[in-house]
Amino acid sequence: MNKKVLISGYGSIGRRHTKILSKVVKNKNITILSKQKISKFFNIKNIKMLNEIDPDYIVICNPTADHLSKIKFIEKNCKNKIVLVEKPLFSKPNGIKIKNNKYYVGYNLRFNSLINFLKNKIKSKKIWNVNIFCGSYLPKWRNNIDYRKSASAKKKFGGGALLDLSHELDYIQWLFGKIKIEYCKSKKLSNLKIETDDFLSLVCKTKKVPSIQLILNYFTRNPTRQIFIDGNNISLQADLIKKKIVCFENNKKRIYNFNNSNKNLEIKKQHLAALTKKKAHNLCTYNEGNQILYLIEQIRTRSKI
Repeated sequence: MNKKVLISGYGSIGRRHTKILSKVVKNKNITILSKQKISKFFNIKNIKMLNEIDPDYIVICNPTADHLSKIKFIEKNCKNKIVLVEKPLFSKPNGIKIKNNKYYVGYNLRFNSLINFLKNKIKSKKIWNVNIFCGSYLPKWRNNIDYRKSASAKKKFGGGALLDLSHELDYIQWLFGKIKIEYCKSKKLSNLKIETDDFLSLVCKTKKVPSIQLILNYFTRNPTRQIFIDGNNISLQADLIKKKIVCFENNKKRIYNFNNSNKNLEIKKQHLAALTKKKAHNLCTYNEGNQILYLIEQIRTRSKI
């Protein structure tokens, strides 16, 4: 594909995007915006050089707190660019007017095979209850990085379980409709040496589902990501880590395996959707990404954090 790409930020997620995009476009067409020196790719250190590069596609992978300044610069200085912003869109909702470029938010689970299976399976079903649990251990997230110094641990960088793990909030709304909060508690519970929240308990509902429970945390040592859906003549148990779904439908049990599902493939599909507009309906729009932030702000207000 003959597209020019700029990747802003070269931390762990920036390196992942670079590796994946290098299989989509030629290395000579990839530019990295970073203070680091990256020998394999063309490297710029200041976003003011953006127009000299004139990229077709921009991927923003900087800490969440830096997203706003990057988007403001792009809006002021560029037109007709496609921009993918790593989730979450911002640290807080923002009302800036977007008119010159097309923005998407990197909620790549919308391209996960299991999530898409669930979306198709429940399309015409009456659903009664959904339970979701997502727990992992922050100190094991990133190799060769002290978790205490990571963006996840610092409020000023836009860290915290509520923002970091907002994938679940996004796919709940993508699968079931807009969330209406009934109860929530976001706080720090563990002894992790961080200044951000590490736990969320949310009870909510949507027009499609009268009862949804969600638990997120940073401190489960055995990574777990599961979704339980119960409705009229159907029960679904999805395990995103074991990559399988157990489906009970009309008194029959069936197990579906998704062995080829992986994060890199999801991100690649996301990039291709943004670049080619095929399956672009799966992409998280700027407005949808901002709506997640308004939801997060409601949770923060109710939790007094």
